[in-house]
Amino acid sequence: MNEVYYIESGKLNDFFNQLKKSYQVFSPIVKEEGQQEAEYYWENLPAGSELIYNAYRVIQPLKSFFTQPYEEVAHYFTSKEIFQVKQQTIIFGVKSCDIAGHKVQDFVFLEGVDVDSLYRLRRENIIFISSDCTDFKKVCHCLAWDIMPYPTEGFDLNLSPLNEGYLVEVGSKRGNELIKAYEHYFTPAKETQIASRKIKRDNLVSRLKKHLLPQNLVSKDTVQGLVRQGYNLDTWKQFMLTCVECGGCNLICDTCHCFLLADKPNPGMQEPDKVENYQNKKVRVWDSCLYANYARVAGGANPLKTRAQRLRNRFMKKFDFFIDNLGMPACCGCGRCIEVCPGKIDIREVLKDLAKRLSVNSK
Repeated sequence: MNEVYYIESGKLNDFFNQLKKSYQVFSPIVKEEGQQEAEYYWENLPAGSELIYNAYRVIQPLKSFFTQPYEEVAHYFTSKEIFQVKQQTIIFGVKSCDIAGHKVQDFVFLEGVDVDSLYRLRRENIIFISSDCTDFKKVCHCLAWDIMPYPTEGFDLNLSPLNEGYLVEVGSKRGNELIKAYEHYFTPAKETQIASRKIKRDNLVSRLKKHLLPQNLVSKDTVQGLVRQGYNLDTWKQFMLTCVECGGCNLICDTCHCFLLADKPNPGMQEPDKVENYQNKKVRVWDSCLYANYARVAGGANPLKTRAQRLRNRFMKKFDFFIDNLGMPACCGCGRCIEVCPGKIDIREVLKDLAKRLSVNSK
């Protein structure tokens, strides 16, 4: 079992502000005005700010700290830019679904034929201080993918709220170094406190199961068979009718990772006395498999001409390719794609429709 410590509520806020002296620290802020549910966002708050504990995941995908929607990836880097990439950063409020989804990003950018050097540098310099969920949104369905609403791995430190403070579980060497550097804030956790954490976790899991039960979600073990056997079903045509090809589902998804590379002319080449101005800049932008030109190749050929084909491709990648290659589906049940979709396409309903049609056809 990992080492577990206790910190009082007041001291946690002091710890948070002390970290800001040595690190770039992002933490949740909450916006509740006009919302049925509280919405959390990550912000780099000024020193002296109060740490807010987010009850569930924030709006932004965690991937936005590691790859950016638009960035230059191959040009003459200045010392300032190198510093920004290597800057030590701490992210508070990372949730279990974020960590599970980020396994896909690590697989793509660190475990392929080539390692993405920018991603690796950011990964090496970002510390996760995750936290247990204490509530859930209507769209949350992490349990459907066997992901608990509290982290069990992949974090540096994890916070679990108790009545008067927090348990702090150490999950890595970097997390242990933080505890030692600020040891005056922490005391070893008592067995009764750890038992209290278990009760709180079990209660939330029970509530979430009750929330998900009437939804009749498909089993994680069946999804690969569903997308394979349902490849030629009308499900894709039916659900694509409301798709507007905005790409929101891809861009906000914490497991989607496709990108485009393009050359950006450097106007500074008119100044030959500067070394960096001899090179064009290579630009990387997030891409979406729902875009009409996503699969288009030289000469104009496009194997994914229709929206139905592109929607199907999204599901095949998530629930076939990644199960074969990573041993897990590329969905963490965060529900971000459901919230952002103007066409009201629900990933849960697509899978349920496949299951329903295949069940009818088998009779």
